[in-house]
Amino acid sequence: MKTKIIIILALLLNVFSVNAQEVKIKKADKNYEQFAYVDAIKTYEKVAEKGHKSVELFQKLANAYYFQSKLEDANKWYTELFAMNQEVEPEYYFRYAQTLKSVGDYKKADQMMEKFYQKSGNDNRTKIGKTQKDYLAEIKKNSGRYQIKNAGINSEFSDYGTAFYKDELVFASARDTGSISSKKHSWTNQSYTNLYGAKVTDNGNFESPKKFSKSVSSKYHESTPVFTQDGNTMYFTRNNFNNGKKGRDSERTILLKLYKATKEGDKWTNVTELPFNSNEYSVAHPALSPDEKTLYFASNMPGTIGGDQSDIFKVNINADGSYGTPENLGDKINTEGRETFPYVTDNNELYFASDGHPGLGGLDVFVTQLKDDGSVGSIKNVGEPVNSNMDDFAFLIDTKTKNGFVSSNRKEDNLGYDDIYKFTEILPIPKDCEQLLTGIVVDDDSQEPIAYAKVILYDATENKLKELTSDAEGKYDFGTVECDIKLKIRAEKPTYNTNEISVSIPKESGTTDSKVALELTEKPLQIGDPLNEALNIDIIYFDLDKSNIRPDAAVELAKVLEVMKEYPTMKIDVRSHTDCRQTAKYNEALSDRRAKSTIAWLIKNGIATDRLTGRGYGESQLVNDCGCEPTNDSPCSEEQHQKNRRSEFIIKSL
Repeated sequence: MKTKIIIILALLLNVFSVNAQEVKIKKADKNYEQFAYVDAIKTYEKVAEKGHKSVELFQKLANAYYFQSKLEDANKWYTELFAMNQEVEPEYYFRYAQTLKSVGDYKKADQMMEKFYQKSGNDNRTKIGKTQKDYLAEIKKNSGRYQIKNAGINSEFSDYGTAFYKDELVFASARDTGSISSKKHSWTNQSYTNLYGAKVTDNGNFESPKKFSKSVSSKYHESTPVFTQDGNTMYFTRNNFNNGKKGRDSERTILLKLYKATKEGDKWTNVTELPFNSNEYSVAHPALSPDEKTLYFASNMPGTIGGDQSDIFKVNINADGSYGTPENLGDKINTEGRETFPYVTDNNELYFASDGHPGLGGLDVFVTQLKDDGSVGSIKNVGEPVNSNMDDFAFLIDTKTKNGFVSSNRKEDNLGYDDIYKFTEILPIPKDCEQLLTGIVVDDDSQEPIAYAKVILYDATENKLKELTSDAEGKYDFGTVECDIKLKIRAEKPTYNTNEISVSIPKESGTTDSKVALELTEKPLQIGDPLNEALNIDIIYFDLDKSNIRPDAAVELAKVLEVMKEYPTMKIDVRSHTDCRQTAKYNEALSDRRAKSTIAWLIKNGIATDRLTGRGYGESQLVNDCGCEPTNDSPCSEEQHQKNRRSEFIIKSL
């Protein structure tokens, strides 16, 4: 009896323990869903330490660290997740690969990315990754071009996202953490960020940072400003909070928006949100084009390739101060991962951070050239030491002094969380190799130009790049294209058959000329033309030493029959031939029998005798070098000899 009581009590204690675990997990799940990752992590880890294991637990615990950019901590729990050998969504292979890079295990990271490629279907990261198998070697080529050190303005809390403003460097900081009145952000358990400014001293260092503007500050996040060249207008990121009111999305989350402020005297005023903001998606991290007519930003608005991740967008700033419609920069830049923190130099170079393009781990900084025609150049990873195996973002450079700043949560020389690093560019990233791709569309027979044909340019994976129309002289010009790639050009024109050619672009700069030849769908018939060439009818062939009509020849003769019915006045001359074997006299007689056999088939099927003439030419008109004279012996194969045993049809009158 006593033993039974002990067993029952043990079972009850186990039930209570399981119930308690479930209560804790539900509480942690609620924190996770509300982005309170710090609180969620505390509970999840306590549950995991007590031996509880599940795919969902490890996914959420790893994600909570991943979304805070604590990649090494995330790696621990993604490792536990994959150790369970359970089926997971493809995205987890991608995230695991990123965290493996953060701990320096690039070999295993590449293995996880290969599995991601296999499972992710048409994901843009897969297309890019498959063409950049040697990405580490390419990154190495671009590395060593900067000298970098901690900027000396950082706190033990998060500091990031710099902008030049007169003699100051303006940035976002959570250094208010610790203040009794400061409001904590549940995502990071730090204060919401405010804008700070640090004046540059004569020796190039900084004075102690001070809050940049009380009139701009709110009790939520302000970050990543950009200023017009006259210093009178500022665009910046803020939580969805304006005039003392906060806005939430349908899930009660306060997202990010872009705001504009103008300078009046010494005060920033007229804080207004931009019209393409929304309560249902985030818009953040503004950047201006050199002429200040285009605003670039990061957003997960509708049309984002990354879904709930962010893409880089641009929008026109009109002369009257209004804005155009935001436009996604396209899948050459944007992926299903994160593309964020754009910055445009006065040379029209776009720097941005991405974890979707192959990199060293976490967010890496990439650069591309923004071209006048709206296209972009190749996407280049700027390499070490600007990039590390952690998050590196918010790149900023003065192209005249070659000095700049980047934000990172790397381990080296870091005071805590994100820090701002100062760098000097020693060597620029090599310019894109550029090829001009031009060409002409011509008639396949006459080689004369075909005016106003539609010409379409595709990449090697059939993605449409450009479409234009050939000019009055049949010429087309696709402008500049990347070097060392394969492209396809397709030309179309009514009454012509569509044709496509492949073009290999060289590795060095220059011009690639191309030619697309189009055949008429229906070629005009002319006296003297071989009927088979004019109407794409195959030549009819005979067996060795035979003159009977084979089944395959009957199929082609039926086509000749239909043409002669369509053109009732057409007359043709049947010319038959042999291979070289046997004597010339024998072959002449054999070919004559073949001509008569061919004519007889057409007459039998309804063609008048007076419309047909013919004769045999023996072995006198071989189509290849398979002659036998004077020995009657030839090294040619049976297939080569077969090409000579034929009947042809020549138009005599129409």
